[in-house]
Amino acid sequence: MPIRVNLPDTCGLGQALSVIGGRWKSAILWELHERPLRFGELRRRLPGISEKVLYEQLREMERDGVVRRKAFEEAVLRVEYSLTPAGTALNDAAHTLALWGLAHSGQSRLPAAAE
Repeated sequence: MPIRVNLPDTCGLGQALSVIGGRWKSAILWELHERPLRFGELRRRLPGISEKVLYEQLREMERDGVVRRKAFEEAVLRVEYSLTPAGTALNDAAHTLALWGLAHSGQSRLPAAAE
């Protein structure tokens, strides 16, 4: 179930967080940033995720326009998942947030504004 952030509709941050909210979406986004991956390979890169949850998360991310699903008509059906241009841009933004989190992980709270 996606996390819904209670921010005004005019706030783009709320929309972005709703697309990557939850336990697995940011990890999926990260795993797909280098190259397209098949479902099984993606699952192996995400220890602890069930097939059902991975499938649901990928479908939601596809619906949100950040993941592309491409099926190849071969003897055995092959499906690859990759980031769309919007997904790549979102991954770049999430990476910046991750860097901020690492830089501030030793702090219990943000510094107070100067008074």
